[in-house]
Amino acid sequence: MNDTLDKRIQTLAQWIYEARYLVVFTGAGISTESGLPDFRGPDGLWTRRDKGLPEKEPRQRWRDAQPNSGHYAIAELQEMGKLKFLISQNVDNLHLKSGIRPDLLAELHGNLSKMRCTVCGSKVDRSLGLTTCQCGGQLIKSIVDFGQSLPEKDLMLSYQHSQGCDLFIVVGSSLVVTPAADMPLEALRAGARLVIINKGDTPFDGHAHLRFDEEIGQVLPKAVEILRGLMGG
Repeated sequence: MNDTLDKRIQTLAQWIYEARYLVVFTGAGISTESGLPDFRGPDGLWTRRDKGLPEKEPRQRWRDAQPNSGHYAIAELQEMGKLKFLISQNVDNLHLKSGIRPDLLAELHGNLSKMRCTVCGSKVDRSLGLTTCQCGGQLIKSIVDFGQSLPEKDLMLSYQHSQGCDLFIVVGSSLVVTPAADMPLEALRAGARLVIINKGDTPFDGHAHLRFDEEIGQVLPKAVEILRGLMGG
């Protein structure tokens, strides 16, 4: 690890330690180390689509994917009492697999493994094969297709927590899909520090107080390890 990266990771750990209200925002980039494609990388889903190429990874591989060190680092922030809320653009279910509490998670684009009630918004495991919710509402896939509105409850919670945080960490997102990508702007307006950990440029790089262009696995687990020491763990 070079000195510059080491110092930036030390700074990140210190900021998490100082934060009273930490919100983390994740995109497809956090799951590439689990063997899943991102969207805008050289071999990403949208990049391949724009080139007229078929999707590279079958859905079964998405369902079989396991959390990586980045997912577990965020889950550890939850266990340490530092994470107040997690906003994710991902549909791969890896945050829940890593141990994130459902009440601390907004999945803005849905979840491949969940069905959603059209009446109460409750989510149930797709594997149960249910078509009707306990409230009597219809269960439909929770995945948000292009052009569809994002789930109202998840979107509202995301705005509320972004507006209330003092540290906002982006992990693996190019921050170009709105309204999800509006969240860093809400955090900045609230006076929060903005940290971006992402391979490749984002529209918010000029506003970031700390920027990492390294792999997530090189940054987040190490920062949490340092944080553990700061907290006496």
